[in-house]
Amino acid sequence: MLDLIIVGKGLAANTLALSLQEHQLSYCIIGDPSLSNCSRIAAGLWNPIVFKRMTSSWKADEFIKELKIFYTSAEKRTASQFYTERTIIKPFFSVEEKNFWIKKSQNGLSQFIDHAIYTANAQHKNLVIPDSYGLVNNCGNIDMQSFLNACEDLHAENKNEVFDHSQLRVNTDHIVYKNIKAKCIVFCEGHLVKNNPFFNWIPMNSVKGEVFEIEAEGIELEKEILNHNAFIFKLKDKRFKVGATYNWKELNDEPTENGANELKEKLAGLIKVPYNVLEHKAGVRPSTLDRRPIIGQHPLHKNLFVFNGLGTKGVMLAPYFSKKFVHFYLNKEALDAEVDVKRFYSKFNNG
Repeated sequence: MLDLIIVGKGLAANTLALSLQEHQLSYCIIGDPSLSNCSRIAAGLWNPIVFKRMTSSWKADEFIKELKIFYTSAEKRTASQFYTERTIIKPFFSVEEKNFWIKKSQNGLSQFIDHAIYTANAQHKNLVIPDSYGLVNNCGNIDMQSFLNACEDLHAENKNEVFDHSQLRVNTDHIVYKNIKAKCIVFCEGHLVKNNPFFNWIPMNSVKGEVFEIEAEGIELEKEILNHNAFIFKLKDKRFKVGATYNWKELNDEPTENGANELKEKLAGLIKVPYNVLEHKAGVRPSTLDRRPIIGQHPLHKNLFVFNGLGTKGVMLAPYFSKKFVHFYLNKEALDAEVDVKRFYSKFNNG
């Protein structure tokens, strides 16, 4: 009998699987990657700053410390390369904006924001930087396609198929799915949790995002991310990733003309050179009403778990909370109240 079945093939499922491996827990991972594009098309960025409010992101210190350990270890285990540390270039468009940045760099955000103010030079001639800019440290990205492909090769039991909830048999001390017997099951289905009869009462506020991959000459970005209402960073050679959009209505993986137009508008505020759009992709992020992950145990079936709602900061949150989940599962260590699915138990009772 296995310890767990993991349902899902995205970021949440794979980070959880790697954390289970570290504790010698056996599992089978089941899912159809084509059901949701979200993880595979994501830019995989992490950033400790909330630019809109100029505050540090929730638990940024703890998350970044954990993600560095997790992803560099995963690179070694998979003999792959997908982890890149970067800095964010944040242009200033007013004196007030610059002064506020200086104030924040001296107190409150000093561990993340570079104290210096930089003047745009010839290197930045094709970037939209009016005069000066600041730098944010402790940023980076995961090449999501490479990460997910590398993880696929690590799973001892791996099934690429649509999970059929109707074939799950829940018993007091174990579960059975088709011919697979396990102590418990954890659902990492992203926004598709809405189709899960055991957890469809969880209130989601999922959002569609669209991204470009472009080809352009003369953009002098190596390990920097240019950020102003959108982001652009180098992938390789003359290829760059650009994003992203937010759409709460059309929750599917289809790129749209409106999304393309919005990305082109955003690009006009980032670069000054012509470009070719090589790829235009879309995916649905599993966001929640309170913008916190949803992790924990089903209110009735104690061998059913959920690990979901990592949202736009998934790359940053997943390593920390996959570790927390394993400690919760093995040692009954309490989950943070902010992320525990218990906060939504009333929705189940009312349902």
